[in-house]
Amino acid sequence: MTRKPAGELRTGFTTGACATAAATAAAGALVTGEWVDPVEVTLPRGQKVLFPLEERVSGDGWARAVVVKDAGDDPDVTHGAHVTATVARGAQGRGLRFFAGEGVGTVTRPGLPVPVGQPAINPVPREMIGRSLSELASAAGISADFDVTLSIPGGAALAERTWNPRLGIQGGLSILGTTGIVRPFSCAAWIASIHRGIDVARAAGLTHVAGATGATSEKVAQARFGLPDHAMLDMGDFAGGMLKYIARHPVPRVTIAGGFGKLTKLAQGAMDLHSGRSQVDFEQLADLAATLGADRGEIATCNTANQALGIVGAPLACAVAEAARARAQAVLSDAPVEVDVLIIDRVGNLVALADSTGAHAP
Repeated sequence: MTRKPAGELRTGFTTGACATAAATAAAGALVTGEWVDPVEVTLPRGQKVLFPLEERVSGDGWARAVVVKDAGDDPDVTHGAHVTATVARGAQGRGLRFFAGEGVGTVTRPGLPVPVGQPAINPVPREMIGRSLSELASAAGISADFDVTLSIPGGAALAERTWNPRLGIQGGLSILGTTGIVRPFSCAAWIASIHRGIDVARAAGLTHVAGATGATSEKVAQARFGLPDHAMLDMGDFAGGMLKYIARHPVPRVTIAGGFGKLTKLAQGAMDLHSGRSQVDFEQLADLAATLGADRGEIATCNTANQALGIVGAPLACAVAEAARARAQAVLSDAPVEVDVLIIDRVGNLVALADSTGAHAP
């Protein structure tokens, strides 16, 4: 079988985007009595995408739609999953409520972006669904009081192949996604694109580039330093791939921006920050927190790095940022490159900054 060139790898869609499409279609049928197929969804970055419906059915006061997830050329365990949304009219004044159906997990431990006891539906998919259903309700002249149940048949078995059980997400999968798009997972292709970005920046004479672990961190870093688009390297989880290439092809200054969890892994020496290939060492994090006066035992038993951050606060973020900067500088070795590290929280706030003058909280 001939392998596709890296440039031909297909993108796909997150479970969050598929859930939004299914919920939009079901709510539209519930409100208007008519099905729209395919249904249009606006993704977080403004792209408008049409999703065909695999199934659609309605009853007295409810409607259900199914969208089959297409993960593109990414080997995602949820590729082909039947992402299902059942929408019913809720009690007047209750607003939008989410429920976990078959195959969608429930959060049982603190430290995740969703409170304990809630369905494992992450904030961005909740926002996408809420925005879409609010628009439908407004157009129909009714209040946006909906009960949305998301399910993925077979999701409980699929979840055993993810980190969900370890994170305390029980009973199924998470509804995830920050951009709505799944990028094809190809380490070689992704790292090659980082290298090309560095080449372009050098050719343009840029003296400052930035690599971020995700879209939120990238936006904060770009705005803070006023960097042009071609200074933004699509680092993702491949901090090592970026730093090693910059060591050989120097740019005077590089900023690394990301969430606390991923940059904790960088601080602990991981160069690939993907959850499937590196994990936070909580014993090591507890040792660091203890130097700041925190209860070592409490930190060592945390479920997530963000839970530890919530306990210790900005001093721990600053310590991690400084340690991550030191790791990055070690990879760069004697290359004439200055590094600074930004730790960004989930909603885009700067938590800590480490540069040549030390680590600071904003």
